[in-house]
This record gives sequence, structure tokens and C-alpha cells, in this order.
Amino acid sequence: MDIEFQKKWDGLQQKMKARFGEELDVQSILFIIGLQELGKNATKFTKDQKIEVMHVAVCSLLEPYGYYDFEGRDQDDWPHWSVSQKLPNLDTIQQEQLIKQSIVEYFEES
Repeated sequence: MDIEFQKKWDGLQQKMKARFGEELDVQSILFIIGLQELGKNATKFTKDQKIEVMHVAVCSLLEPYGYYDFEGRDQDDWPHWSVSQKLPNLDTIQQEQLIKQSIVEYFEES
């Protein structure tokens, strides 16, 4: 793993811990990004809705890489994307690295 990236990831983890009072894993950060992209507060979500919130985050994060195209919002104001480029075959470690990198970039831009 790139040392510079690891410093950025660790810094982001520290900011999250300061804000939320505990260290957050990747899934929790995805949920937070999904809520932010939805423009909704943390309300009661069903298990399926929580998965959808995290899907919103993944699509938002991978859109700049050219994997998804934003299509718009539905009648319930949920965003939707279409696949524009198939994701490469990545092992679990590579998938996590791509997601972490996109999370770091997301917070650097916001």
C-alpha cells in the first residue's frame, strides 16, 4: 500500500473518529456518504434501505472513475445511476483499496 495514501486514510479515520466519537469501518463511512448524497438525515431505514444507501455511496464514489453515469432522481428523490463501464475483476483487497481511495478523494473534494 502506498505510504502517502495510508497517511491520507489514517487522517480521514482520525477526522471521522473526532466527529462521531469512534473509529468507523469502511461500511459505516459508505453509509454516511450515502446519507450525504441522499440529502437525508439518519432516520429509520430498513435493512434493504440501508443497503440501498450504501449503494448510493458506491455509485457516487465510482462515478468519477467512469464506472457509473448519474441518471437522475426518482419520485422519492433517490438518485439512480447506470453502469457505463464494467468494473474490472478485482480481488477483495483490490476492491477495498479502490473504495478507500475513492472515499479519500470524496472527502478531499468536499
